[in-house]
Amino acid sequence: MEILNSKIFGEGSTATPLLVFHGLFGMLDNWGSFGKDLGEYLPVHLIDLRNHGRSFHSDDMSHDDLADDIAHYMEYYGIQKAHVLGHSLGGKAVMQFALKYPERVEKLIVVDISPKAYPPHHQGIIKALETVDFNTVGSRNDVEAVLSQYIPEKSTIQFLTKNLYWDDNKKLNWRFNLKTLSEKYNEFVSNAVKFGVFEGETLFIAGEKSNYILPQDEYGIKQQFPKAKIVTVRNAGHWVQAENPVDFAVVVKQFLGLN
Repeated sequence: MEILNSKIFGEGSTATPLLVFHGLFGMLDNWGSFGKDLGEYLPVHLIDLRNHGRSFHSDDMSHDDLADDIAHYMEYYGIQKAHVLGHSLGGKAVMQFALKYPERVEKLIVVDISPKAYPPHHQGIIKALETVDFNTVGSRNDVEAVLSQYIPEKSTIQFLTKNLYWDDNKKLNWRFNLKTLSEKYNEFVSNAVKFGVFEGETLFIAGEKSNYILPQDEYGIKQQFPKAKIVTVRNAGHWVQAENPVDFAVVVKQFLGLN
């Protein structure tokens, strides 16, 4: 059984650990500053989802697979109970985990995603990523030039190119498993989290400029997470923790009782 790759801050602490999961095409490095900050208070595990970062690649990518990965990770590290935080796709993973393994979750934090099914909306990004031919590109600049033909936002291109690395054949490549993420896309984006109820303390954090959590989503959220509080972080879009890291950290610390 393969265990997810992680980076751990605050290992010496005996407090309940916080497990953090990034979104689609992300990696644990996106959360470095946050991990370092909260590692002053409790152990923080920044974790690469399967098919992302330095975690294992697999042909399977359902919400259940992601939830089981979290359970295996906790068993491996001897963690009985943890706070779990997930952004976007990571949010779907931690919701499914809390519904499937409620006894393992102390507090649940879901960042800018709801349990519902979303219409496919990454086709442009996937097309751009698939257009990059690693036999012909020789530098990050080359890759950025290809992506910029399809993706207008410089910030999105920078986010994606953080995943570039030099493989054993001295060629640039993506750390994420583009093949599976493209083939199984509908399974993890256009599917709702399976129905179930998690009775524990839950916080949903929405970005003020994002449309991933809409006012009308509150009813569906409360049906599955009856204790859910929904907090909106100002001056932030979908990447809440990157766009307003200060307010985001304050909201998380308050919820976890760290300040």
